[in-house]
Amino acid sequence: MTTGHPQPQPTEGSAPGYQTTRVWTVPNVLSFIRLAGIPVFLWFLLGARWDVAAVAVLVVASITDFFDGFLARSWNQVSRLGQVLDPIADRSYILAIIVGLAVRDFLPWSLVVLLIARDVMLACLIPALRARGYASLPVHFLGKIATFCLLFAFPCILLGQQHFAWEGFFAVTGWAVALWGTFFYWWAGVLYMFQGLRFIRRVPVLRAGQV
Repeated sequence: MTTGHPQPQPTEGSAPGYQTTRVWTVPNVLSFIRLAGIPVFLWFLLGARWDVAAVAVLVVASITDFFDGFLARSWNQVSRLGQVLDPIADRSYILAIIVGLAVRDFLPWSLVVLLIARDVMLACLIPALRARGYASLPVHFLGKIATFCLLFAFPCILLGQQHFAWEGFFAVTGWAVALWGTFFYWWAGVLYMFQGLRFIRRVPVLRAGQV
C-alpha cells in the first residue's frame, strides 16, 4: 500500500496548500475503511486463524489504498486529514502484520523490533514538522518501494505456512522480498531523516494564525 494521498512538496516559509478541509470525502472514507480492516485482519489471523481470509483483507486494503490516492488527486480532495490518515494506515498494517506473524511464530521478533525501530526514529521528527505546518514529509520513491515490498512479502510468508502445492514458492518468495524490503525500509528511513533534518533547519516555526 504505497500510493495513498499525494504529499505536497515542502516550500520554505509557508504552510502546505490543501485542496479541501472536509473530513467526509470519499478518499478519507476509504482510509477509515482501511483502518477498520485492521482488527478484522488480526481476528482472522490470531483468533479464527483463517489465514487465507486474512490475506484477502490485505488485498482489499491495498485496493482501497490505491483508490483513495487516485480519487484524492482526480477529484481535488487532497486534505490535511487524508495526508495524516494514509501513512497511519500503512504503518498500522505493517505493525499489525509483523506482530501477528511473530505471535504465530512465522516471523522472528528481532525483525519486528528492527522494523518498529525505524518508525520510532522517524516519529521523532513529527513534532518539529507539525510546528512548521506539515503533517509528514513527502513520500520518497524508495519509501514506496520498501512499503510495497513489505506488504507484498508478509502475506506471501503467511501463505507459505499453508499446506498446499504452492506453499514452498510463497515461502521462498516472501522471505526474499521481505529481506530486500527491510533493507529498503531502513535505507528510505535514513533518507527521510536527513531530509527532515535539513527541512527543519531551513524552515522556521509558523507563527500563530499561519497553520
